[in-house]
Amino acid sequence: MSPAASPAVASPIAVFALLGFALIAAGAAEAADKVKLRLMETADIHMHIVDYDYYRDSQSDTVGLAKVSSLVKAARAEVKNSLFFDNGDLIQGNPLGDYMAQRRGLKAGETHPIYKAMNLLDYDAGNIGNHEFNYGLDFLMKTIAGADFPYTLSNVYLLDDDSDPDNDKPLFTPYLILDRELEAEGGARHAIKVGVIGFTPPQIMLWDKTNLEGRLRVEDIVDSAEKYIPQMRAAGADIVVALPHSSISPNPRKAMAENAVYHLTEVEGIDAILFGHGHSEFPSAKFEGFPNADLAKGTVNGVPAVMPGFWGSHLGVVDLDLEVADGRWSVVDGRGSLRAIYKREGRKRIPLVEADKAIVDAVREEHQATIDYMNEGVGETTAAINSYFALVADDPSIQIVTNAQKWYVEKIVQGTEYEGIPILSAGAPFKAGGRQGADYYTVLEPGDIALKNVADLYIYPNTLRVVKLNGTEVREWLEMSAGQFNRIDPTAAGEQELVNTSFPSYNFDVIDGVTYQIDVTKPARYNKDGEIVSQDHRIVGLTFEDKPVTEEMEFLVATNNYRAGGGGNFPGLDGASIIIEAPDENRTVLANYIFDQKAINPAADNNWSFAPLGGEAKVTFTSSPAAREAAEELGFTLLGDAEGGFAIYVIDLE
Repeated sequence: MSPAASPAVASPIAVFALLGFALIAAGAAEAADKVKLRLMETADIHMHIVDYDYYRDSQSDTVGLAKVSSLVKAARAEVKNSLFFDNGDLIQGNPLGDYMAQRRGLKAGETHPIYKAMNLLDYDAGNIGNHEFNYGLDFLMKTIAGADFPYTLSNVYLLDDDSDPDNDKPLFTPYLILDRELEAEGGARHAIKVGVIGFTPPQIMLWDKTNLEGRLRVEDIVDSAEKYIPQMRAAGADIVVALPHSSISPNPRKAMAENAVYHLTEVEGIDAILFGHGHSEFPSAKFEGFPNADLAKGTVNGVPAVMPGFWGSHLGVVDLDLEVADGRWSVVDGRGSLRAIYKREGRKRIPLVEADKAIVDAVREEHQATIDYMNEGVGETTAAINSYFALVADDPSIQIVTNAQKWYVEKIVQGTEYEGIPILSAGAPFKAGGRQGADYYTVLEPGDIALKNVADLYIYPNTLRVVKLNGTEVREWLEMSAGQFNRIDPTAAGEQELVNTSFPSYNFDVIDGVTYQIDVTKPARYNKDGEIVSQDHRIVGLTFEDKPVTEEMEFLVATNNYRAGGGGNFPGLDGASIIIEAPDENRTVLANYIFDQKAINPAADNNWSFAPLGGEAKVTFTSSPAAREAAEELGFTLLGDAEGGFAIYVIDLE
């Protein structure tokens, strides 16, 4: 080695200097303060402020922000630092929401009862859900004005008069930077900037087209995150909390996806995700096997995440371990978990907390007014109505709705170009157990019908729509609905579950006015995204007035704005086939029908059934244990108890 290439020899002074700098740096690292921060979330409260079921006119142990309030107080008391957020779907969802929006209304400066309650809980920020738009933008803005905390929403914009989307103004602040001071484990206090960003499903433009078309535009959730999160960091956000009103799906990413949380976990710069919309609980056994999810720790792709059920069933909690040194923050670790307001023991629900009296007292007037409103009578039924078996047999709880819709459309087409075209009517079971529990069914005895019963039969504030379709399009609509069922192998002995529990019951449309059977030995023709996945047809024997339905036939079909506008991804239903946008809600139509008829007989007309199965298969269906008598009338047999307080029945498909 040449002298020029030989290594330099450091002097003792230089060595000591380097060691000193190293020790100083090590000391700085050791001096980093450890800070714990708790993030809490409510989502999908849907106006369940108090612990009450307005349909049954009785107290409930399974719902209510008043119950969650007790969990919040306990969770706050356990830690030095906490922040509390709401993730939307607040102002619609039960009769109290309808009463405020449609009967009582809000005067200028008046506080909506949801904010009378929430303002007592010291929320730090909120996000906008899709159901916030159900009553229109004007009512939404009037309601939000009563909140004592700020809102964020990053992917919705107000349309202006030009064609340049780049200068459209956001409907709400796209993100927030909250200035807070946190206490370290050793007692020192440190300033922190917490970035908060919200998102809502792009599908609001379909689901609330009447309220929003021409007024708003929506962008993709993940694209919005990638746009704004770097801006949040540049604005000084030390940590970023995402509040997507969006659920989680393992499907590959696609533009304008409704359930985008998984792909948000892959966006750089998000430290925690508090999500909602799915009316489910994360972390929980329901997500067993979900890709890259650690259910014990409550993370997805390493990002702490939580979804707190619905109607106030849970409080979502994310606990972050932070470190701060020289004003620079880092997230060391994080965990997501849930706290429930009740637990289940067999068929019993055991309350775990008491309702917060301050919350109950804050809305006492509106609560009682809603009870009085719901007890107003509209008519009577001469037969019992229940939805215990609405997914597996033609059902009176759907029949009464489709009858009312047909009655309404027959009147409004008189004297128009559409008079004389056959009218069909589509309806779906809304209260059919499922994830909402073993008592989530409509049950009416013969006798008087009040508004609470009408709202129980039709729980959504949809408005009536009429679409014009040909016979083939009607058949494909029914094919999509038939995705409600699993494929049954008639040659296989043993129990086979009939209903596909991942298929929402509100997407199981029955179309009255035609007659048909469903052959569940064949594979479903469509997947849940409305894509053809099989060339088979489950719908067989489709007839109208005893004649086979053909492509040349034309029909008017009464439905709702959600379905007619594309909700549920049904083939041929994207808004283009709508010919009548009625001003009335479907449940108003139902109430007026009952009022007009005075006494109704809602017995199902049995226009649909399953094709005979044959073989040895024992086909099962889960419903309420209270459905035993109704099961016997249909020829079904109680097999035994199921998880979650349900019961298993054997369905005769011979």
